[in-house]
Amino acid sequence: MDELLKSKQRGAWNNVLMHILLWGVIFILPYFFMDSERIFYWQSFMRSLPELLGFMLVFYLNYFLLIDKLLYKGKTKRFILYNLLLIIAVAFLMHYGRDLIETLIPELRPRRRMKRGGGRGWSNNMQLLLLVRNSTWLFLMAGLSVALKMTVRWFEVDNERKELEKAKSDAELQNLKNQINPHFLLNTLNNIYALIEFDPPKAQQAVVDLSKMLRHLLYENNQTFVPLRQEATFMRNYIELMRIRLPDNVKLTTDFSYSESGNTLISPLIFISLIENAFKHGISGEKPSFINISLREYPDGKVEFVSRNSYFPKSESDKSGSGIGLELVKKKLELLYPDNYQWKTSIEDDVYTTMLLIDTKKQSNDTQLLDRG
Repeated sequence: MDELLKSKQRGAWNNVLMHILLWGVIFILPYFFMDSERIFYWQSFMRSLPELLGFMLVFYLNYFLLIDKLLYKGKTKRFILYNLLLIIAVAFLMHYGRDLIETLIPELRPRRRMKRGGGRGWSNNMQLLLLVRNSTWLFLMAGLSVALKMTVRWFEVDNERKELEKAKSDAELQNLKNQINPHFLLNTLNNIYALIEFDPPKAQQAVVDLSKMLRHLLYENNQTFVPLRQEATFMRNYIELMRIRLPDNVKLTTDFSYSESGNTLISPLIFISLIENAFKHGISGEKPSFINISLREYPDGKVEFVSRNSYFPKSESDKSGSGIGLELVKKKLELLYPDNYQWKTSIEDDVYTTMLLIDTKKQSNDTQLLDRG
């Protein structure tokens, strides 16, 4: 909400600066074509004041009234008609406004020069020419008002669209968290339940370890991104908790390589489902089994997770092999790292391999704002 308010405030200030710049150019530009020895002519400015005020009147009547009341509501014909009437009226006011100013302030009158074929005919033609010129400029002001209003509206709509997408992503991520956490807890409780039967002391230690992990989930897992070292510690604790119930025929190895002082951020629990999957399908109660898990951080901000395990697929009736966790990971990756991750799986010689490479430096701006919302 704070980001939305700040965005609107920035948009309002940018709009004000745009108008100041526009009228600054319109007011100042004519003086660049005058005598270079005198930058500003007071008399010329006062004589042109009716034209400048007329330009502003047409511009802002369109900007604040006619565009909103007519053009945006599809009343295009009425919008054009009202602009024609407005421009004709303002053009005459501009024309007679100059005469009024020159009458009130005689020193503003330009010196009259004799013209070839002078007379009333020439004067009338000159008056008509000035009227056409002013009308043309007023049409341009009306068009400029429409163009600027449309541009501002486009930016406002685009910002609203981004905010809606951000809110939607935030809601989807929260929903995924609400699904991943119970899924993780269910699997862990199943492991502890299995320990209670044949090794109660280990089960007690597992409950202690689980309480530490739940503390992480409840109090340290509320951000969209967490430090990689923090997530790696959670992964180690989870692996050690799973190690307790492993039989002697299973060999478990880990290889973690990351900076303890680095500032790389990663989505929490993004790798846990992959580790769960390795334990689900990599263990046999009778045959030799193995699980190799590695996590590596690269200097360019990429994080690579690789899991290799012996493959013992579960039967259709085994709910632990349903793959719900992997589906949630896929959705989370698409939300947080679109086009910035590689996820490959393979089965070769009864060995299941998972490789997930995430480019943490290329996460989109929209996802970075999720923590601030």
